[in-house]
Amino acid sequence: MNIAIRQYALITGNYWAFTLTDGALRMLVVLHFHQQGYSPLNIAALFLFYEIFGVITNLFGGYLGARIGLNRTMNIGLALQVVALLMLAVPTHWLSVPLVMSTQALSGIAKDLNKMSAKSSIKGLVSASQQGKLFKWIALLTGSKNALKGVGFFLGGALLTLVGFKNSVLAMAAVLGIIWLASLCLLQQDLGKAKSKPKFSEIFSKSRAINMLSAARLFLFGARDIWFVVALPVFLSTQFGWSFWWVGGFLSLWVIGYGIVQSAAPFITGKVGGKTPDGRSAFWWASILAIATAVIAFALSNLAPVTAVLMFGLSVFGILFAINSSLHSYLIVNYAKADGASLDVGFYYMANALGRLIGTLLSGWIYQSSGLVACLWMSAIFIAVAALLSIGLPRTMEGAIHESR
Repeated sequence: MNIAIRQYALITGNYWAFTLTDGALRMLVVLHFHQQGYSPLNIAALFLFYEIFGVITNLFGGYLGARIGLNRTMNIGLALQVVALLMLAVPTHWLSVPLVMSTQALSGIAKDLNKMSAKSSIKGLVSASQQGKLFKWIALLTGSKNALKGVGFFLGGALLTLVGFKNSVLAMAAVLGIIWLASLCLLQQDLGKAKSKPKFSEIFSKSRAINMLSAARLFLFGARDIWFVVALPVFLSTQFGWSFWWVGGFLSLWVIGYGIVQSAAPFITGKVGGKTPDGRSAFWWASILAIATAVIAFALSNLAPVTAVLMFGLSVFGILFAINSSLHSYLIVNYAKADGASLDVGFYYMANALGRLIGTLLSGWIYQSSGLVACLWMSAIFIAVAALLSIGLPRTMEGAIHESR
């Protein structure tokens, strides 16, 4: 096994371990505090710092990674997640809103340091002439991560039912602590460090292609979270009467399927024929997703069978969103400059985190005031904006490279 493949395997393993705890913790918090009588808007507020600090982390984390190395930023992320989990292992009556929001702030920093480090690292492991291989590795990393996040959702619901909130977070902290120690010893020491020290002003991208893609990403992920983060789990629990097992299990299967489709995106979008995606691909796939989301909302608002429409609609949305997400993940790594790629990738994932923040807040507010159908209509509008922004992306990869210089 050559060095590049070995490092890719280590990065992916770190990302997998972190993702399991992140998905499980998200489901634990949503279901535990729903059980405690919190409203959907109050539950959304618990994740406010998670998303806010994700925005800040991505903005400055790329700069930090380029200066000190992505191995260090990845290990810092793992350590912070262990601390966040341990902070939640207190008696139930100590779990105040400020405490939970503080732990979510740490978890948000940890998650985006980990993700930015993982995605940026791959740029340095693949040569510029191997774009098909880059797309494949990015799709595999992103898809497998989301499949494991789905397992994490199920794990969170199962752990809450079997051992309770406190024991769940303690067990996850112990396992992730072991992964962190292994990562300190095995991850390459100069991974992703820029040859020339970047200036602080470089945290903001000067590339039009990256700015347009980042704006599209903001609306794309805001659209998903508007109805998926708070509205959907609460709807399934209250309207369908599903137990924590059922909610966690169903959402985990959805995200696992979503991850599998992401991994297969290179074959779905044309890599089999030797073609890699460009700005035109991003526009068309976002347009299809916007139309599909509007159709789901229209069907539910016209008294169609709720269960059938929601189950089928979720499947279609998941497939189309997975393809869109995988395309974007490839395009940002491709657009990023080779030296200090984490600067561009960090800026892009800052927009991603900002979209999740907006989507999370809207999910609680719109669902509480107007219901799930309204969340879906707003989601369709956000995706349509993402599609329109994608028109401004380079039509060819040669154009993207020219703009990035």
